[in-house]
Amino acid sequence: MIEIIPEWALTAADETQIAHLLTLCFGDNFDQRSYLRQRPHLRVIHRDQGQITAHIAILLRAVRLGPDMVDTAGLAEVCTHPNQRGQGLASRLLQTAIRHCRTSPAQFLTLFGTAPLYAGHGFAGHSNILTFVEMTNTHTTAITTEPAETLMVLPLRAQIWPATAPLDMLGPLF
Repeated sequence: MIEIIPEWALTAADETQIAHLLTLCFGDNFDQRSYLRQRPHLRVIHRDQGQITAHIAILLRAVRLGPDMVDTAGLAEVCTHPNQRGQGLASRLLQTAIRHCRTSPAQFLTLFGTAPLYAGHGFAGHSNILTFVEMTNTHTTAITTEPAETLMVLPLRAQIWPATAPLDMLGPLF
């Protein structure tokens, strides 16, 4: 069963399950948290017999794209329990996230990743010059400006992503 849960509605049990799933999928970088850098606004989860088996975090943020402030939604912490992989769960969650983000004020849906799953759902890679707050664990370590290597973008409306405009995340990556 796929659910969309606002961050403020997460139960302690759900938060514990998500933290466990993220650690299982990504290692212990999460320090028993249910998010890596900052809390998302929404979670899209798949639950099987009471257990959370797949997860996507959605964050809404205004970023500076060239001279303009632009609302964007970002995807983070996309993962599926190793025993559940290959069943299309990540694809179903991604479809749900895209549909939900189309109802938001965001003009674009962005993520930092390279999985073929994303291109298969219409995301395109971009190499805009990117400025972001670099973080190690929960500590700010630097402000970095470099060409984006793993930025993928899906327009949510009629706007076209300006591929040559600098992108300032105005905070950490998603």
